[in-house]
Amino acid sequence: MFINTQLYNLAVYDDIWDGNDERLSFGAIEEYGNRTVSIFANELDWYPIDDNERQVVIRRILMFADKVICQLRTVASISPLTLWENIFGFLLWQYHVLLSNPGTREEAQYDFNILRDDHTWNGIAPRSLFSTFLKGRKPSDLLNTTVRTTCCLSKDVPGLMQCGFCPLK
Repeated sequence: MFINTQLYNLAVYDDIWDGNDERLSFGAIEEYGNRTVSIFANELDWYPIDDNERQVVIRRILMFADKVICQLRTVASISPLTLWENIFGFLLWQYHVLLSNPGTREEAQYDFNILRDDHTWNGIAPRSLFSTFLKGRKPSDLLNTTVRTTCCLSKDVPGLMQCGFCPLK
């Protein structure tokens, strides 16, 4: 969700988190009757960006996500594709909303195109993982469909069920 929040704030507010990851804090809170881990960033670590910085900034967000994914894999046996699809599943809804809103459409479309560009993913993957996830379709076309190729693992969290988009059904 932290990755998604950064992309949302970029599209809506032209702000980006640019803090030291050691200043991030974590906490367990109750949501919908379940304990969940939340991440908290210092509000002073959010900065405005210029439009000409968007590609560099989005690449930095993806590099941060890749760093987190690699770190998670040192303590859990989980496919990086599963973790990327967990990010993309929410991005699908997020970009559906942002691209449908005249007030956010232009920036969201620009950012969306950057996320689909293979060059943005250099050093992370041989091609855009987000573009592969979308299969050439728009976010609105993929809502309420099974677009994932991996299980999000929510079924393994005590108190949760298999999600409605699980490819294992």
